[in-house]
Amino acid sequence: MLNLGFVSAILADYDLNGVLKFASEHQFKCVEVMCWPTDNADARRYAGVSHIDVNNLDVAHVQALTQQYGVSISGLGYYPNPLDPDPEKAEFYREHIKAIIRAAAKLGVGVVNTFIGRNPALSMADNLKLFAEHWPAIVQVAEECNVKIGIENCPMWFTNDEWPGGKNLATTPDVWDRMFEIIPSPILGLNYDPSHMIWQMMDEVQPIYNYRDRLHHIHLKDVKLYRDKLNRVGIMANPLEYHSPKLPGLGDVRWGAFFAALTDVRYRGPVCIEVEDKAFEGSPEDVQTAILTARNYLKQYLVL
Repeated sequence: MLNLGFVSAILADYDLNGVLKFASEHQFKCVEVMCWPTDNADARRYAGVSHIDVNNLDVAHVQALTQQYGVSISGLGYYPNPLDPDPEKAEFYREHIKAIIRAAAKLGVGVVNTFIGRNPALSMADNLKLFAEHWPAIVQVAEECNVKIGIENCPMWFTNDEWPGGKNLATTPDVWDRMFEIIPSPILGLNYDPSHMIWQMMDEVQPIYNYRDRLHHIHLKDVKLYRDKLNRVGIMANPLEYHSPKLPGLGDVRWGAFFAALTDVRYRGPVCIEVEDKAFEGSPEDVQTAILTARNYLKQYLVL
């Protein structure tokens, strides 16, 4: 009913064969495969990983690997800032998203996951104008290719260069509603991650009910909110001063209620572990342990 997978960015040192082999050996049914440009210089944690080069796409090779290992591709992922204040960078990011959408169509992959982007220095209203200016062309390509776009709801406000507004517009239900009013196409939806609601002091379960028709992909990541730190620095501080990403089950997400909601709305699709827990970054063995620890916790809600 729900296909458990993981986001391939955590296995940055593997090639696609290695990623799918690991998935197959450890009871995963799918993988969200990262498709950053192979010559990119993005140094952000978990960014810049490319397990499929969409500009030199070998469809037969990719499909042979998925068939060999019995592991599907839940979506193609690329998470830049398509509304970057540098217009040349923004244009490059948007064009690469289009290239990934076209590659997904060739591969028979139904979803491309990304960010809307944001100019951190501009207001919400001004960023929505940028969205209205630049995103219809991307959605048009997706409609032509019959590939859904899953927008992750991460604010991308974790480092000082992302201050004050973060680098992703699609952070709250209020913004989602405005986005879907500007571009009503059902092709545009969410790659929903409950952890980002927790540190914004929001309900992480209710959006599943309210946006059931826009759930194109699901990320499984937890987060720990440290109340003692929050009480000291306040919500206006850099968010990493009072919270930390954790493996599912090690943070504050109400996973029982979360999976109950997914079943209530009859979501049928991928649920992919996203590992960003700094406690599991010491070695390649730690990384594998992180993925499998998360899998073991989530098994109570899934049939593997």
